[in-house]
This record gives sequence, C-alpha cells and structure tokens, in this order.
Amino acid sequence: MPIEILMPALSPTMEEGTLAKWLVKEGDTVTSGDLLAEIETDKATMEFEAVDEGVVGKILIAEGTEGVKVNTAIAVLLEDGESADDIGASSAAPAPSSADEEAKASEDAPAPAQAAPAKDGQRIFASPLARRIAAQKGLDLAAIKGSGPHGRIVKADVEKAEAAPAAKPAAATAEAPKAAAMAAGPSSDMVAKMYEGRDYEEVSLDGMRKTIAARLTEAKQSVPHFYLRKDIQLDALLAFRAQLNKTLEARSVKLSVNDFIIKACALALQQVPDANAVWAGDKMLSMKASDVAVAVAIEGGLFTPVLKDAEMKSLSALSTEMKDLATRARDRKLAPHEYQGGSFAISNLGMFGIDNFDAIINPPHAAILAVGAGVKKPVVGADGEVTVATVMSTTLSVDHRVIDGALGANLLNAIKDNLENPMSMLA
Repeated sequence: MPIEILMPALSPTMEEGTLAKWLVKEGDTVTSGDLLAEIETDKATMEFEAVDEGVVGKILIAEGTEGVKVNTAIAVLLEDGESADDIGASSAAPAPSSADEEAKASEDAPAPAQAAPAKDGQRIFASPLARRIAAQKGLDLAAIKGSGPHGRIVKADVEKAEAAPAAKPAAATAEAPKAAAMAAGPSSDMVAKMYEGRDYEEVSLDGMRKTIAARLTEAKQSVPHFYLRKDIQLDALLAFRAQLNKTLEARSVKLSVNDFIIKACALALQQVPDANAVWAGDKMLSMKASDVAVAVAIEGGLFTPVLKDAEMKSLSALSTEMKDLATRARDRKLAPHEYQGGSFAISNLGMFGIDNFDAIINPPHAAILAVGAGVKKPVVGADGEVTVATVMSTTLSVDHRVIDGALGANLLNAIKDNLENPMSMLA
C-alpha cells in the first residue's frame, strides 16, 4: 500500500511551514536517511529526511507552497511492486450521498490532517507505514521507542516490538493546541479605512514576523517586568581587549566588547545562582549551567541563538562560537536546539549607536540585558576629581515572578563588576 509522506514538525512549536524546495522528483528511489525536501519554519530552513524506503510515486505539494499544516500529506511513496495506479486506488473515497446536499458538501470538503497519537500531552511521531503495522499487530505506539530522525517511530521499530493492547484513542473532538493568537485590536479593514486615499503598499506577514508579534505581545502582557539600570565604565575593558587582540592576531581571533559582555553575564549567573532560573508555569527551574542567549538581527526579524555552558568557555571560544551562530542565523540555517532554551538573554544595540533602551523578556527566560553604546562622559572619580570615561548604559529587564528586586540588583552589580574588572573573568 502506498505510504504517505507527511509534513513534519521540525520544532516543538511548529504548526505549519513552507515547502521551500524538493530535493527529489517523481520516480526517484529513496532509502531511509535520504534528503527529501527543504522545509522553511518560522525560524529556519531545515532539510527533511526519508524514514521509509521506496519510489517517489507522486508529489502532492509543490515547492514554494506556504502554510502547509503539520501532518498534511506532501508526497506518496510506493513500495516494491506498486505503481502510480495504486495511489488513486488507495486514496479513493466513497461517493457521497446525493440525497443530502449538506452531507455531500461536508464530504467534498478537504478533511483536516489527523493528529498523531500523543503520550503525556506530547505528539508521538511515527511514519504512516509504522502506524499501519502497529494497528495490525495491536501495538501501542506510546510504548515504542523510535529510532528514526528526531525519535520518529519507523517500520523496523514496530516490527521488533511485542504485541500489546493498543492505547485508547483520544477523543475525536480533541483539538490540536492553537498557536498564540495575535493581539486584539482594530481589524485590517478598519485600519485600511483610516488611510483611505493615502498611498501605501500592503506587506504580508511571514511566519517569523507573526511569531515575533504573538510571542512578544504575550510576553509583555503576561510577564510582570521591572527594570534595573546601571552605567558601566569600559576603559579598563577596552584597554584589556586591545592587549588580548594583539596577542590573538596570530590565531585570527578578534574579541568584541559583546564577547566580554556574554562572559560577564555567564559568570554573574554563577555568582548569583538564584537568578539563574526560568519560569515554568506552576514552578521554577533552577539552572546549573549558564546558557546565555544573544539577540541577532536578521532580515525581517531576529534570532536568539544560545551559547551553552558559557561560563566554562574562554573568551576566544565564545567569540568563535558567536560568530558562527550569528552567520548561520542570518542565513536561517540554525537548528531549533541552537535557538531554544537558555535562562538569560542579551540584546546589544550599542553597535547601532543606541545609548539606552528597555528590552522585552523572551519567555521562559527570567531576565534580559539591554546594552547601549559606550560613550565618552564626564565622571567623578573616587578622589572627587572629574575625569572623562567611556560609559555604557545597561538596563536589566526582570521577570518579577522569578527574580525580586534585591536579587536582580545583585545580578546586575555582578555583571558590572565583571566588566569593570575584566582580568578577573580569566581567573
């Protein structure tokens, strides 16, 4: 029986995607692990691998198609001995009754993609062939460990499994989790009427912009933000950076101020461990490692790639990793595990000449540091003398559910101390 290839869920939050490019054509023979297509999610373009083997009998969704729902059939794979004629036979539906026009219209309407079985609220990924064999053998897919890409259950997994009573199917009326809704406000028609007669161009929202709008609206409305501000003197850091960069020239490594900021924040999370936490609905997760996310602007949006175990890495290692993540972010080539997670984020607009600003927390993070430009300013020294120093303005946006005022102050003070005494970060 022909095997339907379904639109995969390439990240935990993916509801739909764009079939950017087919890497196979009808008539091609594929085996498990072969690349089939490039799928564009709201954040990245990722390659999709085959989990079954056979011949591509029919491509159902053309490349470039947007808004393809997860679990929608995108192609049909033929097994040994099958031909293209079997595709029509296998997918033919019973003729609708002509006695009831409403029933006929309902039957003619395209059916929604069937949700995959779930365990503990999590979707179970299995190939169509694996699901069919499991049903024939009376197997519970929730009890089978998948060996395919991203833990997907494939034919070999169900063939090796022992027969067991199948789990009771979920109610047919159960609805799939809905994507975060856009903020309530005037409709597009109402807004358009306000500008009737004015010259403008309508710009459609892509998946990334929709996701950013929904997530940040939700964050600003649901996370109780408060803000802490500090001016940080950079002169010692800039001198130390120049000295290190001269030493690192032979290795083609050039440290940026941002690399020092990442390191300073990672160490501060270790120095103030109670602030290294995330909000998890009805609990908090206290993190052991310092996984620091850094906002990277790309065309049409932004990514926040995560530098894991940042407190353990040298400045040169952080610099190299950050450059790689930023480059691949701009090419939309990051995998989901590279931009998900972390407990703390940095948004640096100083490189764009911004003196100071307030950043919005990216849930489930507990805080984000907004970094402004280093600017020459008059300052009063310890001896009371007025001197000129390079001063950088920072604002720490804090989730009050996780971090209280005094704890946030301790965290920001630790960041300041690390940056104003950069040699201590190498100790």
